[in-house]
Amino acid sequence: MEYKAKDYSYLIGMEGFSPELLRMHFTLYQGYVTNTNKLLEILDQMLRAGNLNTPEYNELKRHLGWEFDGMRLHEYYFENLGGNGRLSRRSRVAAAMAQNFGSVQAWEKDFRATGAIRGIGWAILYQDVTNGRLINFWINEHDKGHPAGCNPLLVMDVWEHAYMPDYGLDRAAYINAFFGNIDWRVVEERLL
Repeated sequence: MEYKAKDYSYLIGMEGFSPELLRMHFTLYQGYVTNTNKLLEILDQMLRAGNLNTPEYNELKRHLGWEFDGMRLHEYYFENLGGNGRLSRRSRVAAAMAQNFGSVQAWEKDFRATGAIRGIGWAILYQDVTNGRLINFWINEHDKGHPAGCNPLLVMDVWEHAYMPDYGLDRAAYINAFFGNIDWRVVEERLL
């Protein structure tokens, strides 16, 4: 079954994100979808031909995580955008944040600080499925560092392509724009 790039063009016009930045970001995402499909096809052919346990197979298998996670993380990212950025203090997400961080404000302070970490990567609010705990994580690369058994609730892309065309080196301004466009209904739906 082939993966299809989803259409996120409804985000064009979102405040704080230029149409050019979004179109570039959508193109990057479409590349991850294309490469995921190509790798899966090649790996399937290698499996059918019995070409396993070769250096080529090993490297393609390793690279699949990069392309697949790049595809999926961008989907989470785009899907949790397009809202008005206002979190209802009576929502389940707000209650979970208060329980785990002491307050929504404390969670936000920690998430913003996570997103401001020097380097490229992702700031992701995860929910540990074993006990419901919420934890903000910094993920350097698509395919490394994801906490096993955790569900991503809110995903913020902090690779340069996500903000530099509009904000240059002012990552804090990008984070402000991100917060102003969070669709908290989507985050709430992801909460277990």
